[in-house]
Amino acid sequence: MATASDYDARRVADVETQDPSPLRELATTLPASSTAVVDEDPNDVLFFELPGADLSSEELSVTVIPQRADEFTCSSCFLVQHRSRMRTSGSGLPVCADCA
Repeated sequence: MATASDYDARRVADVETQDPSPLRELATTLPASSTAVVDEDPNDVLFFELPGADLSSEELSVTVIPQRADEFTCSSCFLVQHRSRMRTSGSGLPVCADCA
């Protein structure tokens, strides 16, 4: 038969029950400072290529719509937003509600 458990009793974590002296011994053997090593592969591709897609003959065609009278450009994220989302930054420049 299972033993009864007191669920109201304070739980003691394993970290609290361990003797901290072995950790202090390890800390003295570690080097004082370490330097980060950057793993650079000279064979890394400098651009991103979609697998199996040859887009070299494609042209990008975008229609630019001018800013409307009820829109503004956020001075922080540079997105065009509706005037209802406009707030003012501390420097007096218009910012959107997300950047405020």
